[in-house]
Amino acid sequence: MDRLLSIEIFVKSVELGSFSAVAEAMNMSSQLIGKHIRFLEQSLGVKLINRTTRSQHLTDIGISFYERSKNILAEMEVVSGLVQEVRAVPTGKLRVSAPVSFGVNALASLLPEYMTMYPDIKVEMSLTNRTVDLIDEGFDVAFRVGNLSDSGLIARALRPYKLVLCAAPHYILEHPTISEPTDLLEHECLGFSHTELRTHWTFLTESGPMSVPVSGRLMVDSGEALMKAAIAGLGVMLQPLELVEKEMETGRLVEVLTNYPVPTRPMHLLYAPDRRMTPKLRSFIDFTLSHFGS
Repeated sequence: MDRLLSIEIFVKSVELGSFSAVAEAMNMSSQLIGKHIRFLEQSLGVKLINRTTRSQHLTDIGISFYERSKNILAEMEVVSGLVQEVRAVPTGKLRVSAPVSFGVNALASLLPEYMTMYPDIKVEMSLTNRTVDLIDEGFDVAFRVGNLSDSGLIARALRPYKLVLCAAPHYILEHPTISEPTDLLEHECLGFSHTELRTHWTFLTESGPMSVPVSGRLMVDSGEALMKAAIAGLGVMLQPLELVEKEMETGRLVEVLTNYPVPTRPMHLLYAPDRRMTPKLRSFIDFTLSHFGS
């Protein structure tokens, strides 16, 4: 016999008070209900219910088994719900946090494709360069650039984040030549007020990474604003490839120090470990990995 069904019948017999009530509720005969209870008792080797023609009551072991059985059935409901969620169509509101430059220049252009694939999903995207708290602020996922702290979040590695050093052609013509990283000490370096990029820029050399202190008169918390300043000839900037790529193609910006590449930075998609893997969340993780996976 089906032991799980026998457990369910046992729990119902306790809660409804009689085999006949269970038989009516489950559309079975009273004889079959009794058979399930006897099967359960024989398989466990204990007596669970003492019955007379007029009443029934649980044995001591029956009381304990009843409490545990309720938990088992509740867990089975959760598991069944998870299975149904996996099979279900992705739906609901998806809250996403992303760095500003990445969100504007890389992610936003792909969201129409994602939302066409899943028309029942609404996306709420917050673009910020600060580190958000996924749990307290209610985000489903967050894109994060840089080394991760031990936050307890689940992290899926994405393609490394590429940075490019560039400046306007007329700035390069009007200022001393930049042939090696230390030449930046004599230049206006447009500061990005997040992470270590505000004070130091690192380059790869034949002898290993070289960190150069940088300074300038302008410090901004927006890559887009820095790019406009760089195009205007205010100085040299270090920003993500997706932000400056189009401007470099048009010639408004030119890459500097091409022989000294900037180390890529790690990038991850984060979500909470206790967050159910709903179809909505799974669909976005899979979509992200297909476009930005390492």
